[in-house]
Amino acid sequence: MWTCKKNPMKQGNSILRSRVAAGTLNVLLAIAVMMLSRVVFYCENWSTFAPWQSWALLWSELRGALTFDLSAALYVNALYLVLLLLPWHAKERPDFHRGLRWLFVVTNALAVGSNLCDAVYFQYTGRRTTVTVLSEFAHEGNLGGILGSELLRHWYLVVAFAALVWLLWRGFVIADHHVRPPRWRYYAGQVLALVVAAPLVIVGIRGSATAGTRPITVSNANQWVNRPVEAALVLNTPFSIIRSIGKKPFVTPHYMTPAQMQATYTPVHQPAATDSLSRPGRNVVILIVESMGKEYIGSMNRDLDGGHYQGYMPFIDSLAARSMTFRYSFANGRKSMDAMPSILAGLPMMVETFFLTPASLNRIEGLPALLKPQGYSSAFFHGGHNISMGFSAFAHAIGFDRYYGLDEYCQSPKYHGMDDFDGKWAIWDEPFLQYMLDVLEAQPQPFVVGAFTASSHHPYRVPDQYADSLRDEGGQEIHKCVRYTDLALRRFFERAAQQPWYRNTVFVLVADHTNQTSHARYKTDLGLYSVPIILFTPDGTLPAGERTDIVAQQTDITPTLLHLAGCRLPYVAFGNDLLATPPSQSWAFNYNNGIYQLVRGQLLLQWDGERTTALYDYRADPLLRHNLRGTRREQAEMELQMKALIQQYMWRMNENQLCCDHD
Repeated sequence: MWTCKKNPMKQGNSILRSRVAAGTLNVLLAIAVMMLSRVVFYCENWSTFAPWQSWALLWSELRGALTFDLSAALYVNALYLVLLLLPWHAKERPDFHRGLRWLFVVTNALAVGSNLCDAVYFQYTGRRTTVTVLSEFAHEGNLGGILGSELLRHWYLVVAFAALVWLLWRGFVIADHHVRPPRWRYYAGQVLALVVAAPLVIVGIRGSATAGTRPITVSNANQWVNRPVEAALVLNTPFSIIRSIGKKPFVTPHYMTPAQMQATYTPVHQPAATDSLSRPGRNVVILIVESMGKEYIGSMNRDLDGGHYQGYMPFIDSLAARSMTFRYSFANGRKSMDAMPSILAGLPMMVETFFLTPASLNRIEGLPALLKPQGYSSAFFHGGHNISMGFSAFAHAIGFDRYYGLDEYCQSPKYHGMDDFDGKWAIWDEPFLQYMLDVLEAQPQPFVVGAFTASSHHPYRVPDQYADSLRDEGGQEIHKCVRYTDLALRRFFERAAQQPWYRNTVFVLVADHTNQTSHARYKTDLGLYSVPIILFTPDGTLPAGERTDIVAQQTDITPTLLHLAGCRLPYVAFGNDLLATPPSQSWAFNYNNGIYQLVRGQLLLQWDGERTTALYDYRADPLLRHNLRGTRREQAEMELQMKALIQQYMWRMNENQLCCDHD
């Protein structure tokens, strides 16, 4: 018969060493050791970080670091936790738990070692190491010698590593592995522990318990820092390596020599010549409208349904009549996460969403950073959770001064807080756009402001008060949603028109991507990217009307706005200034499931990275039924441009060349 004397001291120790408590304490130990390795990282790179440090920044970095360290610790110790909580009484032996101790120490020692190695390697790369390091050094025959010499030079890091590993060993809590009758209690307890621990571990790995948010990635580190280089302090190397596994890295092709590449195409823009359109001090407002495909706008589809097509956004129709629009305008990607880099920094999606790649830690400049030297203040608005989709991190990385999300909205006593939440993604568009105007009333001028709406999205709901008046029309669920967003935009502009800054502002309305479609022309490889780009100046600076002579894309927006705001700095953007580029030299690019697409003039070229797979006259053949490959002389010119474009993009991503040096 099993017996146990009740000793209060021993009973407390037994509780501390229960399997759940031991696992929790050991994960906390792993986080503490990872944080200590970050302190070493900071000290080793003191000159990079210390001059710009402040207590507010330090506190922000600490909060971000804990988020990433928790995620990394759970990744690294997932096997340990599974084995610890595995409901199998036969494993509860001293040698098994000694083995768990070795597993814990070895795996966490590798994590700590990678952090300390990066303390040195960071000085050459300017960012945390990702899984691509394996391919970078795959063919280095002298790698052992290099590592050996670096260990001698940085002997103190070896000492730090030994001390941290010793701490892992000494601090490890061995779980109480006795199984006392009745045995069913053991199995019930272990199963319950697994059921409770699993979702908690998933939440910790994801970095958020909020529905509708994506797991944190390396680019999310930007939301806690002031400069992209400081993201390395928030991140840890194990997380960067693990989260980049399976992410196809950018590979720089060698279609041509660097000189030929530069001569064929360069994304470096010099300041536009001063003209009547340039006006320093002009305010800029960019409204990125969720899922506002061109198909939903009646005035942009006059030839559909025998000329009787009405569309679903009557206010946008009225605004377009007073604006410069483009018959042939396209998105550079198919996801919301693709839109912000394209629209606000001139960086199209190529192969992989920019947010999700190691290149997201490169030094980049966007519209707010380029206008800041001219005295512009800036803010970005999105009614979702503040970490949703990585928007806040990217907005911070490209220079926006402030980010206003769901958290800030809920602090306003004027609105109804979470009662205005759509239940899935964000605050409803109508109240959030009104909140944006509240903020703009106090925003210093000149300003550059961006906003991302959210209501025209799956699961295709509208606020209850509009459930009867806004119904599905035309057979698609999203139609009532874009009608609601159209109403929200109408009320936004009605109130904005009463503001003193209104007439000195250029407004841009552009969709992030398309959504549900009904007409065949919007279901093609090109139609799926067909979005409106609307440039509106209340003072009439830009002539109203539809441009049919030019091809426009999301990455053209930043160059065009920099022209209108009189920017005098050179910059990198994979797009064109729509007000200064000859129509024959305009083009659009997108990446479609392994196929690169280039639109120029009347032609659409599809390229698989090695050869042209198709060529279409998309204007005469909007359904893309007739492949003209090999029949047009323009094909060779477009292939050359495509090669140079891809090579420039990949090279600049890999070599951290997304900015121009400014004196």
